[in-house]
Amino acid sequence: METLLMRTPFLATLLAATLLAPAQAGTLTIESWRVDDKALWESTLIPAFQRKHPGVEVKFAPTAPTEYDSSLSARLTGGTAGDLIACRPFDVSLALYKKGHLEKLDGRPGMEHFPASAKVAWQTDDGKDSYCMPMASVIHGFFYNKAIFRKLALQPPKTEAELFALLEAVKKAGGIAPLALGTADQWEANQIVFTNLGPNYWQGEAGRKALIAGQAKFTDPAFEGVFELMSRLGAYLPKGASAQTYGDSQNLFALGRAAVYPAGSWDIAYFNQQGVEFGAFPPPVRKAGDKCFISDHTDIGMGINRKSKNKEDAQKFITWLGSQEFADLYTNKVTGFFSLSNHLIAVRDPVAKQMMDWRTQCGSTIRLNSQVLNRGTPPMENELWNVGAQVLNGKLAPKDAATRIQTGLAKWHKPAQ
Repeated sequence: METLLMRTPFLATLLAATLLAPAQAGTLTIESWRVDDKALWESTLIPAFQRKHPGVEVKFAPTAPTEYDSSLSARLTGGTAGDLIACRPFDVSLALYKKGHLEKLDGRPGMEHFPASAKVAWQTDDGKDSYCMPMASVIHGFFYNKAIFRKLALQPPKTEAELFALLEAVKKAGGIAPLALGTADQWEANQIVFTNLGPNYWQGEAGRKALIAGQAKFTDPAFEGVFELMSRLGAYLPKGASAQTYGDSQNLFALGRAAVYPAGSWDIAYFNQQGVEFGAFPPPVRKAGDKCFISDHTDIGMGINRKSKNKEDAQKFITWLGSQEFADLYTNKVTGFFSLSNHLIAVRDPVAKQMMDWRTQCGSTIRLNSQVLNRGTPPMENELWNVGAQVLNGKLAPKDAATRIQTGLAKWHKPAQ
């Protein structure tokens, strides 16, 4: 009895101290499809965050890109998803927000560092709700093999006429493919050809928004003309292009067996690893003096799981994603992915810097069909893959390609009817 009485004050003091002690920081888990970035997050990005917020444990738990959307949706529905959700642009993440899986982020610390154009990919159609913080974009253009250009006395083209003169010169020289491009996987026909070259035709955002509003059609010259351009490019594809995969195209360019590679900036890191001496040029304009446009596509954002048990630390992390420090680290460590923030960034990789500088020289837009236009069945994305590949292969006339896409759009999109 005496022992219990003696211990009671001590226990009471211990209990009070426990109740008054600050809550210990929890663990955050990041969901992502960027499997290739795991080492970077663990060795560089997470430690940088933890230096500002010691005690917060962060785990990067990626899922294979092809499985990410379905498995993430299942985990969110089942209540087992991570605290932080890497967001794909537009409809996929919008669907998650509408189902109540993502927090609304308007007015949250860090969001003020992003221009309105960067937020569009992760907002409701009316622009009233933002549900993911913008992280990075990818830029489209063309890579060229510097050794081949020196050997053949070629210069990066500025106009379409110069581009075709260059491709013809390579073709006549023999032994080297003018373009490292195949159509077996199909997606390249849209994402790194059609929406790469097209903005110079449809004038970037003006044409993209006109399609959504029903003020323009794919059968207009500004859109059909891009298919005509692709048809001409088909003559400069490697032999057997219809069976050539994306990986095959990478290898062809990496081995110095092709002069020009239609590219997304994400390819920079791969070619750096292969030791390729290469440069980049933006999509050539139709004629000298024309304003240039580039596809600067919003690619990845980050949201907070509405059912997270550690929202306080999740918000700290989101705020850090909007910082100058993160913008610098991500842009320079994930080469070819460019911060969407308005922070000034010194880009160290020479090819990445070339591409980022195009933002100040050309008008920027996003992939043509990424907002609203993919909501039909089948999605326009899939249709553009298919018709684009057929046009490049010489199996579908440009006019028929444009008509097919416009007809499909008009079946469900009222403004296009």
